[in-house]
Amino acid sequence: MKKHNLTRKELAEAVSDKLGYPLSTCSDMVDSFFDTLKSSMLDGTSVKLVHFGTFSVRDKSPRKGRNPRTGETITIQERQIVSFRPSKNLRAKVNE
Repeated sequence: MKKHNLTRKELAEAVSDKLGYPLSTCSDMVDSFFDTLKSSMLDGTSVKLVHFGTFSVRDKSPRKGRNPRTGETITIQERQIVSFRPSKNLRAKVNE
């Protein structure tokens, strides 16, 4: 199966084709959506998109790790990660 990355430009083109708005307007809409998504997660708020999934920021505790090149044991620092949990509908469609 050949993998393909969906780009911002392709998203804007799809919105433009669907709604009939100019590409520049649709590009602004896509950028605005991602800016809102990003700022909400930076504030620590989860973002739930119905029938798609939930984006949230999780805290990860520090843990022991190993440098694969040298075998040296190191401590991986405490950090935050972005987590995505797909909706039941999306999981079901992907697994068809």
